[in-house]
Amino acid sequence: MEICIVAVGKIKEKFYKEAADEYLKRLKKFTKVKVIEVKDEPIPSNLSPGDKQKILEAEGERIIRHIKDDTYVIALNISGEEISSEKLASRLQQLFLGGTSRLTFIVGGTLGLSSSVLLRSHWQLSLSKLTFPHQLARVILLEQIYRSFTIINREPYHR
Repeated sequence: MEICIVAVGKIKEKFYKEAADEYLKRLKKFTKVKVIEVKDEPIPSNLSPGDKQKILEAEGERIIRHIKDDTYVIALNISGEEISSEKLASRLQQLFLGGTSRLTFIVGGTLGLSSSVLLRSHWQLSLSKLTFPHQLARVILLEQIYRSFTIINREPYHR
């Protein structure tokens, strides 16, 4: 099984990068995880609705280029389905047992995800109704993927 995370923008803060790297290191025990960072668009200070749409479309095109045809796509979206860590582990396990060999998680940029990316996704997942910086959302996602694998493998990380 292979997991790919396609994320808009680079992690700039050292502490987020260190946290993300730690979870990527821990996940090696369970599965192969690849992170692809696509370029984020600069956001003008006086953002118009038209500007927002253009930015989302440009970032969306970059994201879609990295989604393989045979992958199950999970888009992080604040209006997506909120579930527990146990339910996420169960859902991932069902996908793997059902023959899914490749998962792609999508983490949008500051403005979120384009409609084309959301339409390409099989499932929209919300980490919370709270708003997080997209760099922190990536760390939270990695932690939850790691937690899911420890739940599936009955390891003591999750209590």
